[in-house]
Amino acid sequence: QVQLVESGGGLVQAGGSLRLSCAASGRTFSGRTMGWFRQAPGKEREFVAAISWSGVITSYAGSAKGRFTISRDNAENTMYLQMNSLKPEDTAVYYCAASSQMNIVVRTSLYDYWGQGTQVTVSS
Repeated sequence: QVQLVESGGGLVQAGGSLRLSCAASGRTFSGRTMGWFRQAPGKEREFVAAISWSGVITSYAGSAKGRFTISRDNAENTMYLQMNSLKPEDTAVYYCAASSQMNIVVRTSLYDYWGQGTQVTVSS
């Protein structure tokens, strides 16, 4: 089992920034691709960003590219999502997830473990 706990969400004005953290415990963290997803009310959960186990390879959804940065610290078993230039449409519950895949994956079905989520609200 891998336990994931997100933190860092909150209320921010449009144009502002937030940094989300995902602390992992339990089974091996460093061998897994990790990802961030989000779910807005009435919408399906969607991919935001993913990072390979080494941290070298990253992937972003089009909506996140150029504004969000995913990173990880395997020594600290922690993953981050730096979000800049936030927009009201970024409002959602953000989830971190861990996959048994070593390659980058974006489908929710390929992630085995999920955190409880952290709310991000961007006001206009």
